[in-house]
Amino acid sequence: MNEQQSHTTRQNSAVTVIGLGPMGQAMTRTLIAAGHPVTVWNRTAGRADGVVADGATLAATPGEAVEASDLVILSLTDYQAMYDVLDSAAPSLAGRALVNLSSDTPDRTRKAASWAAGHDAAFLAGGVMVPAPMVGTEGSHVYYSGPAEVMERHRAALALLGTPRYLGEDPGLAQMMYQAQLTVFLTTLSALMHATAMLGTAGMKATETLPELLSFTDSIGAIVRAGEETPGSELDAGEHPGDLSTVTMMGATSDHIVETSTSLGLDLALPLAVQAHYRRAIENGHGSDNWTRIIDSIRMPR
Repeated sequence: MNEQQSHTTRQNSAVTVIGLGPMGQAMTRTLIAAGHPVTVWNRTAGRADGVVADGATLAATPGEAVEASDLVILSLTDYQAMYDVLDSAAPSLAGRALVNLSSDTPDRTRKAASWAAGHDAAFLAGGVMVPAPMVGTEGSHVYYSGPAEVMERHRAALALLGTPRYLGEDPGLAQMMYQAQLTVFLTTLSALMHATAMLGTAGMKATETLPELLSFTDSIGAIVRAGEETPGSELDAGEHPGDLSTVTMMGATSDHIVETSTSLGLDLALPLAVQAHYRRAIENGHGSDNWTRIIDSIRMPR
């Protein structure tokens, strides 16, 4: 078999997808469109109707689904769901590659990798960083961690879902990156809703406020990058020069946000949490340092 034939074989290899929520369905359709035979299983079988109509094969049991492919992609609620589904299929796991794209904690991910190894299966953890409609598009990327050999063996199929960004052998790393990214995402969403509620008390509609707020959100990356050639290098060096902004200045702003939110009768959970970061840094004598100094109390909370 020449290299081109081998590449085509890998491209068209069978894939199993277990879990057919919006993400699982999007992945299944992406793989089918690329020419892969795809076997699916879902606890509620009716959810498979659409992808079966598109060309997928519905397995009767998890064991049958696992046995259909060397590559088994899991898109479930959490890692406990993996055990609930695959415990009955444990005898069929040997020699398979399990790629779990479900969300959970890094520690549970590492335990899952050990569980898979106990059944002679390889394990890759992954975090899909786009919503279901973007799966398979140029804007999609997926973080992976686990055995490099498994990543390379299945890279061609996995790359169809989004650009693979491999982080290393530790299976917990992809989950850690996923949770870190979602920390920024969810906090930003809450901030957007808090700001929208704040402006709403002045009679402004969301159609007026969100375009302004989103424009500012888009600029935050440029603001953080300003004044530092390699973002994060000063943090890594433990340096927090306060020549552009200080903890005291940012802390005063957080005080004003709390006061304004209080006067408007808004929920204070988010502004109080932010205020606490700056107050602790000031209490520790770092008021003249850059705002990045708040990382100390995040790393070592009281």
